[in-house]
Amino acid sequence: MIEHVPTAKELADAERYSWVKVPEYDHVPSDRLTITLNGGIPHRQSVWRDTADRPLEDQLPEILQEVDLRGQAAERKRAEEEEQARLKQRQWEAAVRQARHDYAEAFRVRALERQEKAWRQVARLTAYLTAAGERIDAMPQGTERTEAETWLSWATDHVRSLDPLTRPLRMPRVPEPGPSDLEPLLNGWSPHGPYRR
Repeated sequence: MIEHVPTAKELADAERYSWVKVPEYDHVPSDRLTITLNGGIPHRQSVWRDTADRPLEDQLPEILQEVDLRGQAAERKRAEEEEQARLKQRQWEAAVRQARHDYAEAFRVRALERQEKAWRQVARLTAYLTAAGERIDAMPQGTERTEAETWLSWATDHVRSLDPLTRPLRMPRVPEPGPSDLEPLLNGWSPHGPYRR
């Protein structure tokens, strides 16, 4: 690089237009070639210069070997990253499968507990209705007994409708879980893709 000597036109343009800048230096070829490799993982060096005792053409095999070594390293890195991505995808898919299984099991457990709770409630209410029926049987004929029998009839039908054993027993249909259902079961995985939160 050498200091730039501005021309009359450059000076006039710079004075007339605020965006015109006169360069401070000029790039002058040195008649020496340089090859620079950017990127990749350097193995030996990144810059080769044409020197008097070692011309650049004599260094070409070394330069080509460096290019090849960097290419091989980049290919290995790419293959490793792809393998890591495949592994991560498989781990995520396994976590989603397990979360879906856990979600279904938890849903079934809750259904079973609801049925058992309803069954206990029916047992309590049935015992009450039996006692109420005995009380009604001891009542004399009349309006009060008729009203009590009407109430007992309705209550008996209602308790029967609550009893899970009056309906077919079968595995409950598990609804499709959404992302918010699966997220707490994924142990840190996102429900949307193979990455961790």
